[in-house]
This record gives sequence, C-alpha cells and structure tokens, in this order.
Amino acid sequence: MSTESLLTLEKISKVFSRGTVDEVKALDSINLVVRAEDYITVIGSNGAGKTTMLNVVGGVFPPEKGGKIIVDGADITNLSEYKHATYVGRVYQDPNIGTAAKMTIEENLAMAVLRGKSRGLRAASNKKRREEFRQALAPLKLGLEDRLNTLVGTLSSGQRQAVALVMSTISRPALLLLDEHSANLDPRTAQIVLELTEMIVKREKITTLMVTHNMELALRYGNRLIMMHEGRIVVDLNQEQRTGLTINDLITAFERASGSKFSDDEVLLKG
Repeated sequence: MSTESLLTLEKISKVFSRGTVDEVKALDSINLVVRAEDYITVIGSNGAGKTTMLNVVGGVFPPEKGGKIIVDGADITNLSEYKHATYVGRVYQDPNIGTAAKMTIEENLAMAVLRGKSRGLRAASNKKRREEFRQALAPLKLGLEDRLNTLVGTLSSGQRQAVALVMSTISRPALLLLDEHSANLDPRTAQIVLELTEMIVKREKITTLMVTHNMELALRYGNRLIMMHEGRIVVDLNQEQRTGLTINDLITAFERASGSKFSDDEVLLKG
C-alpha cells in the first residue's frame, strides 16, 4: 500500500439554500487524506453528507470558498464536472444512470474512453478498440465480451451495473467513486457486483471511495472505513483498527466519537 496521497480534501464545506429558512450545512469543513490504492468504505445515516462529499469530489458542484480538492497532485477544485471526469470515475446507485440505454455496449464503452477528453476526439470503432473492450469485459465472466452489439437497455440490472463499472474504470481514472452502487440490486446480484468491483479495483489498483448504507459491507470490503455525521467525518479506521470489529463495535465507536445515539433504522436493519 502506497503512503503517497492520491486525494486530499482541505476544509471542504457545502451549504445549500444559504440565507433561507431551508439552509442546510451538508459538509462541515472536512479534511481527508486518501492514499494511493486506498479502498475506503463510507457509512453514515441519511443526511450525513456521504453523497454530497462524492458530488463535490466529482465536480457536480464546487465546495464553499476556501475548500480545496487535490487529486493525484492536481488542484481540481474549480474545474467543471466535465474536466473532473479526467481524474474521477463514478458508478451511481441507479444502474440506469451512467449508461445509455439506446446505445450498444461497444458504443457505451467508446463514449467512456472519451470522457473528460477534448470533444474534438473520436473513438474509432475498429478491430483494435473492440478487442480492448472484450479484454475489459471478459474477466467479469458474464459473457458480455461476446455481446458488444447488444443494446445496454436490454441488459439486466446487474449486467448494466457491471458495464457501468467497466465504463468508469476503462480509462484508468485516478479515483473511483461508488455511490451505493449495489443498493438497488437484489441480494444475489448485489453480491456479484460487489465481487466484480473488488476484482476490478485490485486489478487496476484504483483508489476508491465506496458509500454504503450497509454496515456489514462497510466492514467486509476495502482497507479503511470512515463514518460521517452531520457533514463531518467522526470515525476513521484503518485496516488494523477495523479488523475483527462487529456492527455493535462500530455503533459504539460512532456514538463515542459523535456524542449522538446511532438511530438510523435503515442502516441497522441492513446490517
């Protein structure tokens, strides 16, 4: 495991509806250093700031003034979402997001190769490119490498999420963001997608942030775990610290660090 920083968040805050009765501080001066090849699971109740943090890193919206986002040595704080895609790959909770239903698997992958690059470039659909796509899909063992001309909209949810995974990593981004990407799948399919995720992350050595509502998954995957509460990171456990922990241990750690009772039934039930 590298000791070099791949992602650095400095004083990241985000306020929505500022100056109104609906004002919400979604992120509260977050500082986070992520090492190259870290695979971090991120957990917390609804409203804790998990997805907002991913949105800021992904360039969906900028942090408040004074915040800074450094990825692989580059300050991307003020870049557009389009330019963030040069550094960041992302898979969403909904399998329909991030893939184009009326395009083939090959066309989707060709589009992914161009993500974040000059609009003047074109992905040539040639024999070499198709072989590259087959090689990226074959390790999934879903037979998708032989279905490049299949419309993505005709795939199952699990197959579509697998294609989204390959799309998000085929250009080897510095950072991969996974936003509860198995939450909308049935348990068996979710397990397959999580195993495929782990395989791709390890094979490509991609630094990863995986948001989940499931405490069991947060403890099972990755090498580091952080818990968020009211826009802050309140627990940050490395591999050694989290080894052998139970869900109850995690809840206790959260309550001690936050000073609040962990009462999100959705998270507890999923655990």
